[in-house]
Amino acid sequence: MKEVILDTETTGLSISEGHRIVEIGCIELNDLIPTQNKFHCYLNPERKVSEKALEVHGYTDEFLSTQKKFSEVMDEFLKFIENKRLVIHNAEFDLSHLNNELALMGKKKLSNENVVDTLVLARDKFPGSPTSLDALCKRYRVDSSKRTQHTALIDCDLLAKVYINLLDQKEPTLNFKNEDNEKTIINSNSKNQYFKKVIRPTEEELKLHKEYLKNSLKKNFFN
Repeated sequence: MKEVILDTETTGLSISEGHRIVEIGCIELNDLIPTQNKFHCYLNPERKVSEKALEVHGYTDEFLSTQKKFSEVMDEFLKFIENKRLVIHNAEFDLSHLNNELALMGKKKLSNENVVDTLVLARDKFPGSPTSLDALCKRYRVDSSKRTQHTALIDCDLLAKVYINLLDQKEPTLNFKNEDNEKTIINSNSKNQYFKKVIRPTEEELKLHKEYLKNSLKKNFFN
């Protein structure tokens, strides 16, 4: 099943106060394994960033004013997430902002029917315990040292690892009939914390292994 880990950064918390999206990040998963497919963009929100939001992500008005508007990336974004389950931490927040952007463009809103909210999963699994992304990274020993500020792609990468742990699958089930498994880059950094590349033995290696077993079985190891 294809899923999309999704995260947004915004100018502020509430759409009722006119706040807009300034960054969208998406990482595609195929049977829980990250693929090479990503979607990422910074956006011109056409308004000022609040002081609190600036402290969170660090994107200045000057920087954002040079970026594309949501209308310019909307079709590409919708195509990327089409027919895929969305995995979001605190989905209500991100969906409300995405749907606000879509509504401003006269587009149909995203449904929450095919959305997994990892915040809800974490609260159900650890009632009464901290369930922020930072807290979950700490619980599952996911290295979050690069997260000095909130950025969409870094948060997506961390959430992908947390999501797998929340499902109690530290190593996703690989489809060994799929030859693409051998070619998949399964993590976005050099430290593959969860996944292992499938390496098939050569014909020569299989032959040598059979010969080794044959000779070993002839020996009596108890004498």
